[in-house]
Amino acid sequence: MRIVKEAEERKNEILDVAERLFSTKGFDQTSTGDILAQVGIARGTLYYHFQSKEEILDAVIGRMIGQMLVRARELVGRRELSVLQRLTLMIRTLQIHEGWGDALMEQIHKPQNALMHQKIQERLLAGVNPLLTELIEEGVAEGICHTDYPAEVAEMTFLYANTVFDTLAEQSGELRQRKMEAFIYNLERLLRMEQGSMMAVVLPLFQ
Repeated sequence: MRIVKEAEERKNEILDVAERLFSTKGFDQTSTGDILAQVGIARGTLYYHFQSKEEILDAVIGRMIGQMLVRARELVGRRELSVLQRLTLMIRTLQIHEGWGDALMEQIHKPQNALMHQKIQERLLAGVNPLLTELIEEGVAEGICHTDYPAEVAEMTFLYANTVFDTLAEQSGELRQRKMEAFIYNLERLLRMEQGSMMAVVLPLFQ
């Protein structure tokens, strides 16, 4: 008997299978036929939702970004944690390599996919900047931070963190530690905080 599913349910089923295959086999080694076989649908059904394998990957990434932003909003609302703890945990949550799988990250970082990588950064920044700004403004209200440019500091913090802590970069443990300390040091300066005040709170969250 043919099973007819609602469009959104079917679309998510396709994305679930595609995400698993892209992460295990790699994007290049996964064919639309592989996806069709595991979902159990006709090619016409697949093309009703997605015109190409690249479009499927774009949707997989979009869904993952949406999930990351949900976690980020939840962290902002955890008032039992200090502003600095929430700020640091959110930055960690929003690093695009976290939980995405090596195969998927390798695909995203290929030179021919530079536009895709840029789109990820733009989507994340659009969703993240208001959340980071809210935390910085909270810190300003508490007298912890001192800046007239919370949104601009939020943008610089996000972009720097996602560049420096990219796990695909070749970094020794010593170099990574130095970059973590430099990140905290420079964030303190951007926020005009007492030097060293973030180190004890923030550094353990990166280890």
